[in-house]
Amino acid sequence: MEAKLQTPLTFRYFLAVSLFISLTFLSSCDTEKRTTTYFGKISYEVDLSTFRALSVSQQPPTELSNSGAIYVYGNYLFINERGKGIHIVDNTNPSIPKNLSFLPIEGNQNMAVNSNILYADNYIDLLAFDISDPQNIKLVKRVEDVFLEAYSDNQKTRIRLYKDTIITNTYKEEISYNKRVEDLLYLSSSGSYGQGGSLARFTLLNDHLYAIDHNDMRLFSVSNASSPKYLKKITLGAGIETIFPADDKLFIGSTTGMHIYDAAIPSQPAFLSTYTHVSSCDPVIVDGKLAYVTLRSGNMCQAGSNQLQVINIENPKSPALIRSNPMNNPHGLTISGESLYLCDGASGLKVFNKTSLKTTPNLLHQIKEIYPTDVLATPKSLIVTAYDGIHQYDYSNPSKLIELSHLQLSKPQYDRIYY
Repeated sequence: MEAKLQTPLTFRYFLAVSLFISLTFLSSCDTEKRTTTYFGKISYEVDLSTFRALSVSQQPPTELSNSGAIYVYGNYLFINERGKGIHIVDNTNPSIPKNLSFLPIEGNQNMAVNSNILYADNYIDLLAFDISDPQNIKLVKRVEDVFLEAYSDNQKTRIRLYKDTIITNTYKEEISYNKRVEDLLYLSSSGSYGQGGSLARFTLLNDHLYAIDHNDMRLFSVSNASSPKYLKKITLGAGIETIFPADDKLFIGSTTGMHIYDAAIPSQPAFLSTYTHVSSCDPVIVDGKLAYVTLRSGNMCQAGSNQLQVINIENPKSPALIRSNPMNNPHGLTISGESLYLCDGASGLKVFNKTSLKTTPNLLHQIKEIYPTDVLATPKSLIVTAYDGIHQYDYSNPSKLIELSHLQLSKPQYDRIYY
């Protein structure tokens, strides 16, 4: 059962860029009837006043149908329902996760938690929720007009929202025998902080929240956790994808490289360097003096390449490649102890001895039955986001992962990229 808008909307529809198109070609040349199915978005417009009147009050649990970002805080797992809100799951026992409730937040893609305050994007606004009582979550602050891309008019009186749709088109075309699939662009810690995945676009560091979109980074002071204060926007360039904090620095993955910023003065991050690579999608994590970057082809990654790169960042002003390890189609990754856990597309979840990746990769374990996209190593379990839902594993022995639970999606996921 989906959470639905409760306020009547005045809107106009038009077709947005579709998430995924499946195309099948046959051999030699012939004319055949073709049916193309678009799993995409239809956009509609709503007045600003109507948009802000939409309820963001906690609701009973709903089905998980389109999982996005994952985040862990204490015994709770937060799962983004892309564009719709956040599922709150009691993960006290990873073998029996309990879906507690749902926060309906239109346009939500990202989140972070600081001292029992959940931050979430709401198209143009940043929302702050008190989650100290997970059964009674309350909105405590709305920071207005900080994410401006959703406005559909120059006067900033209307917001463009999106809803899921399926469109089919039947036509005749001359085709040849080969099969292919095309993906289109989807428009789309420490202390008291929680823990996000490697595909995160929100991160917390030294009482500041850093929020990235495809071009910019926005800074918020969260020294008073329940009252975030917008500070400024920093232009980063095109193709920005992920952000990872480490040692008072921010490592920002993009389609063309890894940007490193010094955040020793949290309100004034200073650019240090860019490690440039071929055009590919680029999640990044950091472990000591090494950064691990996955590059993948497909979707908005353009031609790209499929690699796991190990980069020396001992001198953050001059990062240097140590080794490129060929992979299938790598996405998110995480490190725990001496092991690196990698989501490698159709090749499944892989576990490597992290040190071996600098020379000859030592594959410790592989789970081929899932198509994973992000992974998070937590004290209780290894949490994996996959096309069929959220899997949790006992990873006390990295060479033999044991599945503990599986939160299934209520419908298939057709898009091939989260960010």
